[in-house]
Amino acid sequence: MRLLHTSDWHLGRSLHGLDLIEHQEAALGHVVAVARAEQVDAVLVCGDVYDRAVPPVPAVGVFERVVGELASFTHVIISSGNHDSGIRLGALAEHLVDRIHIRTRLDRLDEPVVLVDRDGPVLVYALPYLDPESARYVLGGEDGPVPRSHEAVLGAAMDRVRADLAVRRAGQDQLLRTVVMAHAFVAGRERPAQTSDSERDLRVGGVDVVPTDVFAGIDYTALGHLHGPQEPRSADGLVRYSGSPLRYSFSEAGQTKGVTLVDLDATGNPRVRTVDVPQPRPMAELRGTLAELVGDASLTAHEGAWVRALVTDEVRPDRMHDALRARFPHLLSAHHVPSGSGTITLDAAAAAADPLDVLARFLRDASGVDDESALAEHLALVREHYEAQCREDGVA
Repeated sequence: MRLLHTSDWHLGRSLHGLDLIEHQEAALGHVVAVARAEQVDAVLVCGDVYDRAVPPVPAVGVFERVVGELASFTHVIISSGNHDSGIRLGALAEHLVDRIHIRTRLDRLDEPVVLVDRDGPVLVYALPYLDPESARYVLGGEDGPVPRSHEAVLGAAMDRVRADLAVRRAGQDQLLRTVVMAHAFVAGRERPAQTSDSERDLRVGGVDVVPTDVFAGIDYTALGHLHGPQEPRSADGLVRYSGSPLRYSFSEAGQTKGVTLVDLDATGNPRVRTVDVPQPRPMAELRGTLAELVGDASLTAHEGAWVRALVTDEVRPDRMHDALRARFPHLLSAHHVPSGSGTITLDAAAAAADPLDVLARFLRDASGVDDESALAEHLALVREHYEAQCREDGVA
């Protein structure tokens, strides 16, 4: 059976103020063409279809056109991510055509989509994004809610998946091949995850990383959330991120974007290959004085790229943006970063630290108190309100 694994479309996203919807539709058009040419049995979309809980109308239009075209010749299985509103994304799930399967409800996460080829069935369990604060109660048992962490709720969800598998396998002579779709920050013990600036933080209660062992025994685990293609684990079943089809930050400038084709043989052994998705423009981060950036002939190759410029003059140059844009017509971002000042860009600062750690440092500095126990009550209150706001915004 051949599957196409993709994730993190982020329809409706912009890049430093540039509306990407036209480029997103072109990239997804390429994904449709690949799915058709490769005659895939199903397309797996592992969360973050949209960039926010209430997507703009053009983003919804692109989603409907792309999924409709895919469903004209193959199955489409979609799970919700932390950017999506599960309620909105899954509102029409019960009324869709047979080839479109949208999974956003926790009470159905152990109901697989059953695909069949000449080698028999493949069970695809599409897990929606699991917010630990709410999912821990739904997935809890007689002993109460599960612990408040991503690892705990995903572990509980996988317990339900394995229980369903055990029932289906009982008395079966035929091999049941298995695929799980999930949206989380998953990392192997020997393969640290490679993150990007454009991925929204999933920290809840200080616990964000899910070990690959949670998915042990599954033939192929299709992941979403991290925007770079990578494999946290390849032993005892393959665990893989397809990555996003487009670059969504300058930290992704060096990433090759694409989709993952997965061939499951008769025994469930997965073989994967990546098919690249063409990007609208190259991306480049350039650093130097304004004179160097404007006058260096070696930078001509970047004149057609989306550019972020870091200007290192000791004093901010007059008309800096105008001069840079005259050289680089597709300039998206420019920052004055005096040489040796230690100043970093906003994107880098955001990627460098947990927002809650930043707030904790502020409280310590503002109060002049270093005693953690004395600050514990304040920090707990900050964390509670921060996470509540994230859930309200549909981003955690």
